[in-house]
Amino acid sequence: MITFDFKFMVHAPKTAVADFHHDTRILKKLSPPPIFAQIHRFEPLGEGSEAEFTLWFGPLPLRWLAVHSNVSSSGFTDTQASGPLKHWQHTHRFTAVSPQTTQVHEHIEYSHKPGLPGLLSRLLFNKA
Repeated sequence: MITFDFKFMVHAPKTAVADFHHDTRILKKLSPPPIFAQIHRFEPLGEGSEAEFTLWFGPLPLRWLAVHSNVSSSGFTDTQASGPLKHWQHTHRFTAVSPQTTQVHEHIEYSHKPGLPGLLSRLLFNKA
């Protein structure tokens, strides 16, 4: 299992950071070029809610279905129910450092499928 952790500070109250992440348009806003996110269905963030989308890596489409869990004002987890990887779980945690500062902790665990699909995901996700 491959893991990735990233922490950063946001100059905003924890409630504002949580509200930002609850916005159903967030995936499009946070997808870096050259990745384009095509949203097919994105339910309001809640326990068991789903997001169905395609990530376009240039001409290559990767269809994805994510299910949300552990949803609270302190964060949530999205888990790939179907998609390009064998396993993907992304936990977002928000911690108030002060009334106007929030620490965001992104923790991702993933693994690749065997064979050609795994080779492709290794190339796209840039990890061995």
